[in-house]
Amino acid sequence: MIYRFTIISDEVEDFLREIQIDPEATFYDFHEAIIHSVGYTDDQMTSFFICDEDWEKEKEITLEEMDDNPEIDSWVMRDTPISELVEDEKQKLLYVFDYMTERCFFIELTEIITGKSVKAAKCTKKQGEAPKQTVDFEEMAAANASLDLGENFYGDQEYDMDEFARDGFSGFDEGGGGNPYDEDNY
Repeated sequence: MIYRFTIISDEVEDFLREIQIDPEATFYDFHEAIIHSVGYTDDQMTSFFICDEDWEKEKEITLEEMDDNPEIDSWVMRDTPISELVEDEKQKLLYVFDYMTERCFFIELTEIITGKSVKAAKCTKKQGEAPKQTVDFEEMAAANASLDLGENFYGDQEYDMDEFARDGFSGFDEGGGGNPYDEDNY
């Protein structure tokens, strides 16, 4: 049996990868196939998330053991076969490759191929350039510094209290609390 996964990015419109892998391979094998298909280094914390049909995260599969509480289910990539958590076509997963900004790939099990097998994971379709692996915060800060964020960036700082309609603030004087829009308050 072979699982064929389709991987896309919300950052790069024409990015697409297809990876075929044995369902008994581990999530770590899948992780390696992904980083090799996009040219990333293997020096970042990453996680897979099993998602519901609306891409809401349900179960996390971490690169390293993160929780030592035996009462909480935890999955580690090296110890978890893909088939343990992924069984059905159209199953959705997220692969978080940049923890600092929670950037990720969207993955879907697009086909289960029966009667065939693969020895190792392989990228069978490669389209478009992958997004950068990590965000350069200095580069981002330099780009943001060039924006003109003058004193009125968040709106006009000068306003006239007489422009507000008093009848829009009805009900404040009920209950004995007084009207905060009273002439004495401004």
